Amino acid sequence: MKKYRVAPELKTQILARIKNDGVPVSQVAKDHGISEKTIYAWIAKGVSGEPTMKEFLKLKKENEQLLAVVGKLTIDLSTLKKRGFSIGA
Repeated sequence: MKKYRVAPELKTQILARIKNDGVPVSQVAKDHGISEKTIYAWIAKGVSGEPTMKEFLKLKKENEQLLAVVGKLTIDLSTLKKRGFSIGA
């Protein structure tokens, strides 16, 4: 079997079909004339890559909630210090 490079755009489309559309790897491999082993290697490399948009938005929301909690605690701590309460172990 002859080796050839797959354009990054096509690689992205192939992985999107698998991830977003739920097309089986075997079908995508057959459609594009690429070995399943190659596609699974791409998937494995992508595991440590960037998060999906859904994961990103979830992390962004959690970050905003944590920042709000930290902000509230900072204000509460400042208020207690102004009232003369000693804070520490």
